Amino acid sequence: MAKDLTVLEEIIGEVAEDVYNKWALALPEDQKTEEALSALSKNAYEVTVLIIQNFMKRFNDAAEELKDK
Repeated sequence: MAKDLTVLEEIIGEVAEDVYNKWALALPEDQKTEEALSALSKNAYEVTVLIIQNFMKRFNDAAEELKDK
């Protein structure tokens, strides 16, 4: 049975896929091995999570700052 994803998980998955596709297209054909593409996929997901977490923290910090005014 498929696991229900949260909206955030869906966004992360979609953005990570976009990042992966961009990186994979930029990779020279002779370097597109199963191992290299697997590493790109893992890295795309990790980078996406890092960026979204950073964005959310900054967004929440800014919202708190505005709320305090």
